[in-house]
Amino acid sequence: MPKDAVLKDVDSRIRQLAKNMKMPGFRPGKVPLKMVTQQYAGQVEAEVLSDRVGKQFFEISRSENLKVAGQPRFAPKDEQIADSYAFDATFEIYPEVKIGDVSGAEITRTVTTIGDAEVDRTLDILRKQRVHYHARGDAGEHGDGGADVEAKEGDRVTVDFVGKIDDVAFAGGTAEGFVFVLGEGRMLPEFETATTGLKVGENREFDLAFPADYHGKDVAGKTARFTVTLTQVEWPHLPEIDADFAKSLGIEDGDLTKMRAEIRDNLDREAKRRTQSLLKNQVMDALLAIAELDAPNALIAQDQERLVEMARQDLEQRGVPNAAQAPIPLEMFKEQAERRVKLGLVLAELVKEHKLEAKPEQIRAEVEEFAKSYEDPKEVVRWYYSNKQRLSEMEAYVVESNVVEFVLGKAKVTDKEVGFEELAGQTGA
Repeated sequence: MPKDAVLKDVDSRIRQLAKNMKMPGFRPGKVPLKMVTQQYAGQVEAEVLSDRVGKQFFEISRSENLKVAGQPRFAPKDEQIADSYAFDATFEIYPEVKIGDVSGAEITRTVTTIGDAEVDRTLDILRKQRVHYHARGDAGEHGDGGADVEAKEGDRVTVDFVGKIDDVAFAGGTAEGFVFVLGEGRMLPEFETATTGLKVGENREFDLAFPADYHGKDVAGKTARFTVTLTQVEWPHLPEIDADFAKSLGIEDGDLTKMRAEIRDNLDREAKRRTQSLLKNQVMDALLAIAELDAPNALIAQDQERLVEMARQDLEQRGVPNAAQAPIPLEMFKEQAERRVKLGLVLAELVKEHKLEAKPEQIRAEVEEFAKSYEDPKEVVRWYYSNKQRLSEMEAYVVESNVVEFVLGKAKVTDKEVGFEELAGQTGA
């Protein structure tokens, strides 16, 4: 860059700066130009050079058709040119993406059919979520009135307990009115075994060996002697599957047939979502396996920072104190970021080459399908279309779906029938 042009720009900016300059002993705008130059020339020159270098780099990279990835780094050249400023620019460019033969990929497509058994299993879960408890032995509408009042698996029990190690009580080893449900696994096995079979007022002594990895470090790996006393035992009363139960699930007229149909529809949508997730992951793995490209380090670093920020936001939503300042190392996200960057480049290449962009009608259909699982679908649709960010996320989802369909149309696909429970286990919560 010619020095005279740069210095002319520097002089112009200093004069503009001087018009509003304030210094002790001078009125605003009346500071001598020489003093302003002495104090600010270096700073203004650096700003002018930064602006000009960035602008010139942009013009050169555009004329040379260079697809720059991330931000370039500029440094003065070791050997300067007479009457000019000269800089070296170091930067990465987007790689050439070579995608191999998709027809050689082998994909297993999971198929899950929702039948009466899956609906019944879901109803059982819903009943357990609405369980309430009654004291064992009580008479009346909700009492069992029986003589068998021992604590059993599934019962909610209230206990007092005292624990000692070497005859000395320890922190957290004593409680009164402690409530838990037998069989839920909340307590250590020895504690549940000792409580099972007790009647109200009875107690039992037992030894409890804390695991070596127990969260309480003071007692981890040690054996304590406990005395547990049962003060209350209640049996689980599951609601009947009747009109009232259906109404509690949002079926206004309490029709059981409608209730089962709605549950089946929800399970169908959930099964579709989970099978699509498994299928998409397989397709993405297959594409990465046949693609040749080097992911630019600048893009990987940017994505690492995004993943760290997402992790902090997740911690904040979970109520973790000072989550925004949580010391999360970038390195732990490097592998994930590299995969995400590579997939983004591969998908962009496929979309461009095979015209797999998301069409407006596809986006609309996907939004409406997603909204069906909510009480007011129209409001959900409006919510999506009122925010460009949310709509762009749905657009990205549709693009991925288009890519998946494109690959399935060429790859070797094998269908595999999987039950809903197994499907849920494969895909997580």
